[in-house]
Amino acid sequence: MHPAFQGLLTIAIGVSACVGYFYLSNQFLDKVLFPARGPNAGRNINRASMIRPWLFLFPALAALSLYLAYPVVETLRLSLTQRIPGGGYEWVGLDNYVQMAQEPKFWEAMRNNMLWLIVVPAMSTAFGLLVAQLTDRIRWGNIAKSLIFMPMAISFVGASVIWKLVYDTRPVEQDQIGMLNALYIFFGGVEPQTWLTIPFWNSFFLMVVLVWIQTGFAMVILSAALRGIPEETIEAAILDGANPFQIFFRIKVPQIKTTILVVWTTITITVLKVFDIVFAMTNGQWETQVLANYMYDKLFRANDWGVGSASAMVIMLLVAPILVWNVRNARKEME
Repeated sequence: MHPAFQGLLTIAIGVSACVGYFYLSNQFLDKVLFPARGPNAGRNINRASMIRPWLFLFPALAALSLYLAYPVVETLRLSLTQRIPGGGYEWVGLDNYVQMAQEPKFWEAMRNNMLWLIVVPAMSTAFGLLVAQLTDRIRWGNIAKSLIFMPMAISFVGASVIWKLVYDTRPVEQDQIGMLNALYIFFGGVEPQTWLTIPFWNSFFLMVVLVWIQTGFAMVILSAALRGIPEETIEAAILDGANPFQIFFRIKVPQIKTTILVVWTTITITVLKVFDIVFAMTNGQWETQVLANYMYDKLFRANDWGVGSASAMVIMLLVAPILVWNVRNARKEME
């Protein structure tokens, strides 16, 4: 069967199944379980109204349980066990976490993740805010926004390939196709540098890729927030003699502080899970290891499911407080 036809057939079956589920479940609720007739008609209608929302929520709850809750529980179980040669598992408690904590690569990954967390959200949010402010003041701002947002349409692997070419190194006797080395040689460099193999600094070269991608996201959200600022507050500041810098930092930024924090935390979650860029550009070599890449190495290369699952739990524990904080802030705004 042709793949395109398979896709269309899958969509048709899925949509038909959803329509059938909602129709039949409502019919069962109204006609069989709580029929709106007889002496208890009023009570049955109320009960049906209470149960109906759960009928609509059930598919989503089932999907979340299957694809989110179950993997978390199973990963926790695997992190507390060890595979036995020949099949099966044995309970080892926290031994996998102890082993993980004794490995230098794990602490290298933790150190690099912390460095990414400090640099990437700050730079992406700052650049996004700067671009959002400046592009609203120029005639061709919409074109500039489109160009800056364009990297968001590229996958992380695609962006990594692009930037790997930017950092490319060729022998001295050959022309440099990597833009960074071409500029380095043009401005007086003696020989091309292998940028991705320079410890410590190579992590920053990798961060540039994610900043390049996430700046467009931050720009779009913050631009909308800036446009939502009441004009009266800006006009009042101008009448009071405030200059453009004072208006921006003392009037505009405080009013969109919540949006800035949301953008910051959203990018932070992305940073904690970063994998594609490191995997495609250095594969964790030359001291560029991060937690997600470390987890991949343990699970699929070393076939160590215990330590790999333990590192996955560490990533989840790092992300969870940020998610909780985001949810609490969202609820406060709704109130």
